[in-house]
Amino acid sequence: MTILSRFGGGPPRPSGIRTPGLLSLGPGMQRYHVEGGGAILFPISTGDQVTIQNPEGGQVAEVVTTSPHGQVDPGVLGLKATGEAAGLKALLGSRAPSLRRLATGLTRRGIDLQQLRSAAFFDSSSPAGDAVTLTAERDGLVIIAAPGPRMEPDAQDTLTPLTVMVKAALPGTRLGFDLPDPLADPLQDIRVHSATAQSYVVKKGEFIQIMDVDGRQCTDFQCFDLRKVDRGLTHPLDVTTTRTVQGHAYPIPGLHAKYFDQDLQPLVRIIQDTCGRHDAFAMACNAKYYEDIGYPGHVNCSDNFNRALDPYGIEKRPGWMAVNFFFNTGIDDHGVMYADEPWSRPGDYVLMEAMTDILCVTSACPDDTSPANGWHLSDIHVRTYSGNESFQRGVAWRSSPSAEPKLTRETGFHDRFAKLTDNFVEYKGFWLPDSFPATGLQNEYWACREKVVVMDLSALRKFEVTGPDAEALMNYCVTRDMRKLAEGQVVYTAMCYPHGGMIDDGTVYRMGRDNFRWIGGTDVGGDWLREKAEELGLKVMIRSSTDQLHNIAVQGPNSRELMEKIIWTAPHKTAAKDLQWFHFTAGRIGGELGIPVVLSRTGYTGELGYEIFCHPDVAGEVFDAVWEAGQPLGIKPMGLQGLDMVRIEAGLIFAGYDFSDQTDPFEAGISFTVPLKGKQDDFVGREALQRRKDHPSRKMVGLVIDSDVDVGHGDPVHIGRAQIGEVTSSMRSPLLGKNIALARVDVAHSEVGTAVEIGKLDHLQKRLPAEIVTLSHYDPTKSRPRS
Repeated sequence: MTILSRFGGGPPRPSGIRTPGLLSLGPGMQRYHVEGGGAILFPISTGDQVTIQNPEGGQVAEVVTTSPHGQVDPGVLGLKATGEAAGLKALLGSRAPSLRRLATGLTRRGIDLQQLRSAAFFDSSSPAGDAVTLTAERDGLVIIAAPGPRMEPDAQDTLTPLTVMVKAALPGTRLGFDLPDPLADPLQDIRVHSATAQSYVVKKGEFIQIMDVDGRQCTDFQCFDLRKVDRGLTHPLDVTTTRTVQGHAYPIPGLHAKYFDQDLQPLVRIIQDTCGRHDAFAMACNAKYYEDIGYPGHVNCSDNFNRALDPYGIEKRPGWMAVNFFFNTGIDDHGVMYADEPWSRPGDYVLMEAMTDILCVTSACPDDTSPANGWHLSDIHVRTYSGNESFQRGVAWRSSPSAEPKLTRETGFHDRFAKLTDNFVEYKGFWLPDSFPATGLQNEYWACREKVVVMDLSALRKFEVTGPDAEALMNYCVTRDMRKLAEGQVVYTAMCYPHGGMIDDGTVYRMGRDNFRWIGGTDVGGDWLREKAEELGLKVMIRSSTDQLHNIAVQGPNSRELMEKIIWTAPHKTAAKDLQWFHFTAGRIGGELGIPVVLSRTGYTGELGYEIFCHPDVAGEVFDAVWEAGQPLGIKPMGLQGLDMVRIEAGLIFAGYDFSDQTDPFEAGISFTVPLKGKQDDFVGREALQRRKDHPSRKMVGLVIDSDVDVGHGDPVHIGRAQIGEVTSSMRSPLLGKNIALARVDVAHSEVGTAVEIGKLDHLQKRLPAEIVTLSHYDPTKSRPRS
């Protein structure tokens, strides 16, 4: 059936729209996510079906059931509970932040941990996709845990997630989605019903959680300094003041760290955000808006605000300024504001802290005339918490549109780096150091080039690929030849789509004959490996180990001497001093009985260097050993800003800047990763890559810029009026004393020595002269990391 047939004879068909994740589950369905090393609690009703899925394989599921009032009752799901819930108890005993909500839920329901009895499903050999379905014989509560021991860095028995699907026996009795458990004991529980608004008071230091109950429902938020209100001053939160103070005077979607009133008084600060897309510049909807589009008398947020604030003597306004949580609006290239459906999913929330005593008002937006609320109006829920509670700051990270959100995590090394800097940035779901002001960015750079630095790279995604078909899968999914990879060896490679565009670049570690470890920049690489394994029916498991394997990079000319000081290896393992470039070894820090680590001679700086992998539980001790041994060698910490400088000098590429899924490895400057003649086996994208190699259109080059004016990602590269390329990354090189850049240009103008210009302003009024050079400005033969 063609798309055009939709407009032929007969009744119309609905639009073809795909909505991944919770919003596409259908009536009476609930989905829960259990992190590896985590647990969840949820209610169940008689006749409900509970399906526990093992999406990555090899993960034990521990199941505990109780009555609605918290008494242990295995019969709720017809279980023979012979276990003592040892895995769940061990997890709760670890006091991991991710288990805080569960512990709160157990306490609120009076569930006695000592009385728990459990049933277990799956084992270490369970294949990916294995599942079990249970039916509730009576109402109760269900606790499901994904427990397991700590994974050692040279092992591959990682903890992986479980997915739980609940199908209601009577879908019509369960409208919408279950409200998640509170983050802590709430002070206030306020339901803001559809198309209404509620006011409430929050004391200084208390927390405000504003939650989208059923997904894709927007809400306006406004607040006032309560002391000013008592004095008759109604100075509301002012988004223009906020943007200006925060240095974002141009209105763009998103949330600011703090929000101010017109007196520059901070009112609230953002602590957590699980949605990631908000309108922080438009007014709350008002009567005039609806009148102008032909809906006079339509209920609106501004009038609802007026009614909710009336008891406090707040003067009515025809239109209220507000922070618009979950609204999906933006400004197009012509300066016109547009709106579309929200990104928020059921249970998404924003958590704020009150900076002073405040009067708040929250609405559930009534706009049913546009996509602003997904064409379906629903409720907003507000909870407030005591200022004695502690919540880690974070924003949500989703590995795919249907994945569960994960709040920004701290790495195992965070506490040690936090002693050296407060400047952390969110990077792909983790807080990583950006710079170290006490050291200075230039000193970080020179320490890497002349002495030794340590940096946190734990955000790299790690996947354990094991099983009899592991080699076949890896050989098919990456461009390098895995059959030539020896145990203990590492190789840098590209991973491509069938059209030749890059999914990711990364490294493959051969842990054994049928054992590999893929380390890349995103979760997409692991998802792709799973998809291909399922498609081909291969006997292999692909399990994420990112949260079990954190790593620091120790880079610079003195890095080998430092490793020799602290790494012990068994006689049958390669010693640190003998480790060759792109090889790894298993060792220990602190002697034969010390902390187990994996040491690889790899890096991203263009210098001699190593990476140390360990479990996050012992990361602090690993850092301490490196830091202490590095003192006489001139060790300094390095952040992401410094790392960006050294990698650009060395011509090393970065996803999102130097390549994307529209860029092939040749255009990304890593043609050496595509051995079209030397690799006999087929691999994904081979045919397209052969075609692209035979008919190239763009090439990655280096630029030396004859100006001290900064250039940036996306700046156009010109010859005359014509744009022939664009800058992908740039820096001011302390070593070379010049502005340099990486750029992708048309092959017709890619020869070394070609004179070009970089356009600034409107690209015509201001040009910076530049010259094309080799991609690697620093050590193009890689003699330093090979040394």
